[in-house]
Amino acid sequence: MEVRGGVLLRARRRDVELRTDDGLRLVGELSVPTDRPPVGTLVALHPLPTAGGFMDSHVIRKAAARLPALADLAVLRFNFRGVSSPRGRSEGEFGEGIAEAADLAAAVAFVHDEGLPTPWLVGWSFGTEVALKHGRGVETAGLLLLSPPLHRTTDAELAAWNDVATPIVAVVPEFDDYLRPEEARRRFAVVPRAEVVAVEGGKHLWVGEKQTTRVLSEIVQRVAPQALPLPATWP
Repeated sequence: MEVRGGVLLRARRRDVELRTDDGLRLVGELSVPTDRPPVGTLVALHPLPTAGGFMDSHVIRKAAARLPALADLAVLRFNFRGVSSPRGRSEGEFGEGIAEAADLAAAVAFVHDEGLPTPWLVGWSFGTEVALKHGRGVETAGLLLLSPPLHRTTDAELAAWNDVATPIVAVVPEFDDYLRPEEARRRFAVVPRAEVVAVEGGKHLWVGEKQTTRVLSEIVQRVAPQALPLPATWP
């Protein structure tokens, strides 16, 4: 079959619940390879809930649908507090990227309890803000930031990442609605090791198979480079 659109490749998938330190139940799904241990873990942090972001936002859904099979990766996706999807509704209310610190901590704790590899935080839009604001407080292998708007992240919060050696990769669309590559390079310059990847023709929502494949390939290049290039067909 052709690997595109809503194709769902083989994986072991199960519904999960995360428990936050402030007593909330968050709904999610864990996807892992069917017949081998994962070589890496992704914790997916979805776009802005008040603009329709949730655990099924298409890049996150496609990462969970494809990457356990294509790259031997485990993918944990979940709804932030107060967010609903076909999987269900996470308890609580939208926390403006502040209260979501507890959601992120619960997700990383779940990965640890499952015995999975230390996760990369894969944020998209609002999810990048949560990763940048709170990722230093959890054990993470790196940050992968898709379409970072840097609305809620201050320069001081960015500069604080100089205190740790965590890899930071920002994947920035050429025609992003909020932060384009030139401005992204200026903002991320306060963290000299941060890598800004400009994607020609890209837009904030990464619509279209070409853009989806590019984003997933950028993720895999950092977490499981041996799996590249990602195949376009699958038996």
